[in-house]
Amino acid sequence: MAAENLLKEFPPVSTEAWEEAIARDLKGAEYAKKLIWQTPEGLAVKPYYRAEDISGLDYLDGAPGDFPYVRGAGRAGGWRIREEIDAANPEEANREAQSAVAAGAEEIAFRNTAVANASDLAMLLVNLDGIPIHFENASVPLLRLLIARLGERQRMSPVSADFDPLTNLDFAAELLRNAAPAFAPFVIHGERFEESGATAQEEAGFALAAGVDFLAEMQARAIDVNAAAASLAFSFAMGANYFFQIAKLRAFRMVWAQAVESFGGSKESAKARLHARTSRWNETVYDPHVNILRATTEAMAAVLGGADSVSVAPFDECYKAPDAASRRLARNTQILLKQEALLARVADPGAGSYCLEAITDFIAREAWKTMRAIESDGGFGRAQADGTIARALARSMAAREKAVVSRRSVFTGTNQYANLAEKALERIDFSRLSEQRATHAYEQLRLRTERHTAKTGKNPRVLLAEIGDVKMRGARSGFAANFFACAGFDIVTRRFANVQEIAAADADLIVLCSSDAEYLALATEVIANLKKLGSAAQIIVAGNPESAEALCEAGVADFIHIRSNPIELLTTWQQRLGISE
Repeated sequence: MAAENLLKEFPPVSTEAWEEAIARDLKGAEYAKKLIWQTPEGLAVKPYYRAEDISGLDYLDGAPGDFPYVRGAGRAGGWRIREEIDAANPEEANREAQSAVAAGAEEIAFRNTAVANASDLAMLLVNLDGIPIHFENASVPLLRLLIARLGERQRMSPVSADFDPLTNLDFAAELLRNAAPAFAPFVIHGERFEESGATAQEEAGFALAAGVDFLAEMQARAIDVNAAAASLAFSFAMGANYFFQIAKLRAFRMVWAQAVESFGGSKESAKARLHARTSRWNETVYDPHVNILRATTEAMAAVLGGADSVSVAPFDECYKAPDAASRRLARNTQILLKQEALLARVADPGAGSYCLEAITDFIAREAWKTMRAIESDGGFGRAQADGTIARALARSMAAREKAVVSRRSVFTGTNQYANLAEKALERIDFSRLSEQRATHAYEQLRLRTERHTAKTGKNPRVLLAEIGDVKMRGARSGFAANFFACAGFDIVTRRFANVQEIAAADADLIVLCSSDAEYLALATEVIANLKKLGSAAQIIVAGNPESAEALCEAGVADFIHIRSNPIELLTTWQQRLGISE
């Protein structure tokens, strides 16, 4: 009753009234340009959503645990904290696993452990009977060992592996005929699509198509669809687009449930088993502790999306072997989310969010459409073989990389707000440095400068010369500082009263920071003074003035502005300043 009385004080407001208020506040500015978010996924996200935006979605009244499992496969919230163990020796790997469990891990994934025989396997699993175990990079001999062991003794906790069944379908069928029901040997790796450029709906759609291919192939080999579905898990990478990543997992559960049902599977077997891990594509070498923050939001997206298990990558894994401290930080990120932020208390906490439900529906529809298109062209296997999927990923990756290069996608500490005092060269193990990361090109810029400085003892100095118009000089020097910091140059910002002081300053490169109207006169005079002094310093203008042609004739060497390609321009200036590979 109290709630009803309270709501009476807030009479309903129509969408038309909201739109009229927004139009007044925009004062003639373009609505779509100011308020509509055009996402890489192709969805135009509105500034606000109302109940009418999700009317007609038939799953909204379902509870967690209800088919088609948009709100989660179970009634309660929660997930398992997966720890990844890299040790190759079984005894050492077991020690690390036990230590991780004692420190809060709830599931163990052995990534590279060498298991040659039953004795090695027994040693690896000592004192881990109550812990779910997963084997990454599982070989055929290891899978046979696991089948034999599980046939001899039943574990109280699940065992799984990540063998890709589409690489050997006949072996997959053989495995299912002989494996214990509790053993889940197969994984479809959606994260490989994400880290090759896929949008959220492409990752979900390609993973769905792969799963559908698997079910069809197993059915053709007389394997029961329920057994086939239960043997399969899906692994996804959680990218930076927070709400879309939450919605991706919710949407995938729904479309997978519908796919299994279409094969005649039971509602129980239609529950997707989902593992999520933080995206390696987002990791950066410079300012690497920001990776901890990235991983936190990515892990939150996985949790809120309803992943069954989550792995958080150590912040330093992209450039060296993680140490005990970075592994602990990664593990504690999840423990904090579970024990302090209490994110395990509620199943599907995003339920009812108009925006999130609309995004979930969009991804589900697009993923299903992607799967249907692949099926109509001969299935996932054919789409992989003929390059259809590779071409789609290449298009998406090109758009993603363009956003990073242009700095529309911000990577704090690397392509924006770089710390000039930071040096990374000495801490990098180059054998671990992956090129398949967003900031690889920017990192190569910085590393070239570091190598040059270490070799010659001199880092090229860039002088940001503020002069003239008070408003424009500060804004443009701030832009230029951010721009040149990406290459690791020595940057000095100074305010000048006259051009003679600028020409006399110690610099290899002078960036004039002023207004468009003042540039031609300033540049002409600065260049004349540089010639008198015999200085070899080059002049760059911060901006893209209409007088660019005249400025070039006067001797200006280049321009930097919002439409400049930082990688190309900075690489060019590294070469001009004597910095090579």
